[in-house]
Amino acid sequence: MRTFYRARLAALAALALSLAATAGAQSAGNSGSIDGTVTDPTGAVVSKARVEIRNPVSGFDRSAMTDSSGKFQFTNIPFNPYHLTVTAPGFATYVQDVEPRSSVPVSVAIKMQVAGSSEQVTVEAEGGDLIENDPTFHTDVDKNLFDKLPLESQSSSVSSLVTLATPGISADSNGLFHGLGDHAENSFSVDGQPITDQQSKVFSNQIPLDAIQSMEVISGAPPAEYGDKTSIVINVTTQSGQGVTTPHGSLTASYGSFGTSNVDFNLAYGGQKWGNFISASGLNSGRFLDPPEFAVMHDKGNEENVFDRVDYQLTTADSIHVNFEYTRSWFQTPNTFDTQNATPWNGVVVNNGGLDPRGNVVGAADQRSQIQTFNIAPSWTRLINNATVFTMGAFVRRDHFNYYPSGNPFADLGPTNLQRETVGQDRTLTNAGLRAQLSYVKGIHNMKAGAVYQQTFLNENDQLGIVDPTLLPSLSDANGNPCYNATTHQAIDAPCTDLLPFDLTQPGGGRLFNFNGHTDVKELALYVEDNITKGPWAFNLGLRGDFYNGLSTHKEGEPRLGVAYNIKRTNTVLRVSYARVLETPFNENLILSSVGCNNAVLNPLLGCFEAGQPTPLAPGWRNEFHAGIQQAFGRYVVFSGEYIWKYTHNGYDFSILGNTPITFPVEWERSKIPGYAGRVSVPNLHGFSALAVFSSVAARFFTPQIGGAGAVPSAVLAAGSTPFRIDHDEKFNLTTHIQYQPWKTGPWFGFNWRYDSGLVAGQTPCFGGNCAQTTTDSTGAPAIAMTDSFGAPLTADQEFEAGLFCGSVRATPTRALPNPCPVSQFGSTLLQVPAPNSENDDKNPPRIAARSLFDMAIGHDNIFKGDKYKVSLRLTAINVTNKYALYNFLSTFSGTHYVTPRTLTAELGFHF
Repeated sequence: MRTFYRARLAALAALALSLAATAGAQSAGNSGSIDGTVTDPTGAVVSKARVEIRNPVSGFDRSAMTDSSGKFQFTNIPFNPYHLTVTAPGFATYVQDVEPRSSVPVSVAIKMQVAGSSEQVTVEAEGGDLIENDPTFHTDVDKNLFDKLPLESQSSSVSSLVTLATPGISADSNGLFHGLGDHAENSFSVDGQPITDQQSKVFSNQIPLDAIQSMEVISGAPPAEYGDKTSIVINVTTQSGQGVTTPHGSLTASYGSFGTSNVDFNLAYGGQKWGNFISASGLNSGRFLDPPEFAVMHDKGNEENVFDRVDYQLTTADSIHVNFEYTRSWFQTPNTFDTQNATPWNGVVVNNGGLDPRGNVVGAADQRSQIQTFNIAPSWTRLINNATVFTMGAFVRRDHFNYYPSGNPFADLGPTNLQRETVGQDRTLTNAGLRAQLSYVKGIHNMKAGAVYQQTFLNENDQLGIVDPTLLPSLSDANGNPCYNATTHQAIDAPCTDLLPFDLTQPGGGRLFNFNGHTDVKELALYVEDNITKGPWAFNLGLRGDFYNGLSTHKEGEPRLGVAYNIKRTNTVLRVSYARVLETPFNENLILSSVGCNNAVLNPLLGCFEAGQPTPLAPGWRNEFHAGIQQAFGRYVVFSGEYIWKYTHNGYDFSILGNTPITFPVEWERSKIPGYAGRVSVPNLHGFSALAVFSSVAARFFTPQIGGAGAVPSAVLAAGSTPFRIDHDEKFNLTTHIQYQPWKTGPWFGFNWRYDSGLVAGQTPCFGGNCAQTTTDSTGAPAIAMTDSFGAPLTADQEFEAGLFCGSVRATPTRALPNPCPVSQFGSTLLQVPAPNSENDDKNPPRIAARSLFDMAIGHDNIFKGDKYKVSLRLTAINVTNKYALYNFLSTFSGTHYVTPRTLTAELGFHF
């Protein structure tokens, strides 16, 4: 297998060298360029003519002046159709539509006509300009939108932007979002660099928002150039300094609720052949993560970020591009009321907690994380001829994740069904690779052929110690007999004999267990695709081949097909598409999950079903079908909608190491994900614009678990197993954004309404159906036990977090409900608990209660009406009504988290 991959890597290098020898282009790989010459009727050049390109849907707008030879150039242009307008004194306005769809430059020759004495030209978007004849459902998001969009999280603003501006997204805590029913099966393409690892702020650090010029978010069947994780593909074009002959930039500072402060600086400068864009920022907050309580406790964090993009045009045919980024984030793990007043080891309450076995005061839990992210991505492009461009790129990205336990390990002990171990982690994920692409545009064809080789180096180092004195006495051996004598403190049999040396509660003490793992994941992808436009028809034909070699191996051929038809007289586009996709396992804690069951110490803590049976995660494969419509209503409104069916063999999610904050991937036999998503856009109309995105996606997963820690070995797969709704299933969500700026140089106003019907909840008490809490009270009447589905009692604080009540008694952090609670008196203010005898894990699971969140922003981009220097002011209010609501409750992966309380922020900026 190693010889196989070396041969393909050598073939990829040979392809790059042979193409470079024959001819090394004008863009970073996921953006295009437009150039041309402006002349008068006699053929003489027209200098100082104003050339503007604009997309009325995304709002992208850029202008340039022709030079002394009548030439102009736009670089780093997102792939979209544009209106090109040329104006010059004494000439009639010239209008033309242009559409860069690859890195091959679009060249136009413009001949201006002399204006008549009474001639007046008005350029306005018509209905046909608002639609795209494209088989792939996608959303274009330009800087003009996200500069004025109220965003919830400054530390994960890109995730927040995708959630609010893209259909098909379910919102989750800590910058996590679920794309079209999947957990983190999303990927970024940043200037052509593929990034398929998780970008939630508890796993990695995101690219800063002010480094982004525009995004194309693909929710439809992905073209062949995209693979690995493709539920949502976020195609990012960063800002460039090329052509910015007069340096410009900004310095902004903000302060708001929870002591949150932010300073940001960016600068773009360059010439016609070179450019540099640099961004640096620092954030400090008292509410860095979304905590498990509406109140904020032990939730401080900070983040520092530097991003730099360099462009240089070596010759008329050759150019280079380099992205560099370094980010460091440090943050506390938020405490609950249970962990803030730490559970005493020996039941004796002293001050803020109890005493450990050596008589020391335990105090509150103090678990923290640090993530350092480094990324460098150089690329080289060569214009072979007017129709062909070759791009070659390399990339190295590294996430270094540290998790630190409390200084006193016994402070990490939670109540019975919470954390029972103290854990530390030092983990690195390094992704390095090469990419090459040949683009060819001729007539009706827009072809791409390429290859990507990447290798991901994983190192996992974990330390673990048992801090719960009841853990070993609760375990049994393979025959179901006790394996530990609680009186003599002696282990009798496995697994207690294996765990005893690492039980820190023993009279003689114990030591920490160390787990060290390393592996390389190698991936090779080859693809070819052709976008064909013929009259009203548009075809996307592609074929991709993926080769995966990690702890398991797999190869997959993946056809990609799409057809769109433009009914021009009604401004309607109909589209259908199909994609076969290889889904690769998550890399975060992949080793722990895949081989942990083979470790005698980890086996009982991971819930493994059979000792000594590692179950490495294997790639999955998916068939997905899409059918959609795009419709323009005059020049005022455009609607785009899609229906999706996704059938996956080997579906992924996450679980937890013991009851610690360390998560790892798991794999289920299959999943079925049907749903729909849509977008309604109102282009700029006298300063008013609006955007509404919505979706409804089911996430039905089928047992048994076949991969990852705790899994049933593949030899005992059960056909036709019972489905369940996983905790990223949501019936409906809707975001409406309204933006109004009556005067181009005046103040502006932005407003968001986000509605979520609620994700599937975790261990929610209920009665009947699949509920494990069904019981009777002392009178024999039907009642609900206040436990999770494994029988462990909920703490008073967990009942309070869920908003549970029993009759007139409401749970508080220190007062539990009557246990059991009569069915007729039980309910929740924060959860949707199924009616008695109606709970069903597939058809009617418990859910988070529906919520509506309202956000507002108001600002002025040029308060003092300066020309060269401008001062801006912005006020933002998140969750204006201070809605008390949950993201999730006792989710297997993410636990319990509340939405952001009302948050006010003021930002002052200086722009030059």
